[in-house]
Amino acid sequence: MAVYTEVTDEALRLFLAEYDLGELLAFRGIAEGVENSNFALKTSNGDFILTLYEKRVDPAELPWFLGLMRHLGAQGLSCPLPVAGRDGVALRELAGRPAAICTFLPGVWPRRVRQEHCAPLGAALATLHAAGEGFRAERPNTLGPRAWTPLLERCRGGGDALQPGLIAELDGHLSGILRDWPCGLPRGHIHADLFPDNVFFLGTGRGSPVVSGLIDFYFACTDFLAYDLAICLNAWCFEPDLAFNVTKARAMISAYNALRPLTPEELDALPVLCRGSAIRFLLTRLYDWTHTPPGALVTRKDPLEYLKRLRFHAQARDVAAYGL
Repeated sequence: MAVYTEVTDEALRLFLAEYDLGELLAFRGIAEGVENSNFALKTSNGDFILTLYEKRVDPAELPWFLGLMRHLGAQGLSCPLPVAGRDGVALRELAGRPAAICTFLPGVWPRRVRQEHCAPLGAALATLHAAGEGFRAERPNTLGPRAWTPLLERCRGGGDALQPGLIAELDGHLSGILRDWPCGLPRGHIHADLFPDNVFFLGTGRGSPVVSGLIDFYFACTDFLAYDLAICLNAWCFEPDLAFNVTKARAMISAYNALRPLTPEELDALPVLCRGSAIRFLLTRLYDWTHTPPGALVTRKDPLEYLKRLRFHAQARDVAAYGL
């Protein structure tokens, strides 16, 4: 479910009249994604993505997200580029929602992550971090450590219904993570949500896969660069049975490190950064699990998948656990 707001033919026609995109040929909703309403738009000038930003996105932050994408694109990163109307404005309104059209990226995201995906992903992440330099405006990480205690409190009433003793276990994990959280690590603009469905590849058949683009920058923020790597280790390096694949992790970290060498402090902090990443996604999933009304047309993600990740990282005392 990724189309929360329907767009009528008449509203779309009036909206597109503000652009020089040629004749409309096709328009359909995109089923993937959970935050916004996305539509594939085909015109005589090419393919585009139309996004209507839903209530979980603060409209005041949209210029930052769109500006970051423009900056990254100008630095050579393959990512969606906002398309301006005839008046030079990219952010508009459609069907009562803030809306923007962005360029379309070729490729497919990997339904099953293979080892061959992990080195290109690590290199793409390092490229993103380098490309973000020079974009002066910052955005705090609203789902960083300061948000985790309030999130856990909001889940306290229903968390144990998912698994007995869950809240007490999370209390213990969170206390340790906040105690050990590092300071002074290199900072910059991070994607903060670079799951496999946000990375497009070409050559996914017999050839070596090549990253063709990164999408969905609407959790991007300014934070520790190595925290972004920790998010990717959690999202890409656990098998369907939730066993950690150290070979995938080694490939990802090595490719990242080749383009942006990690400092000794970042390497030392990697286990706690991975714990923090795991509890961040566990808590947001747990919140959705405990607060989504019965019958809502939303597919909830299992928080316990991230509990198993969290337990793995809690046992990792140093970077040797990640193949380094």
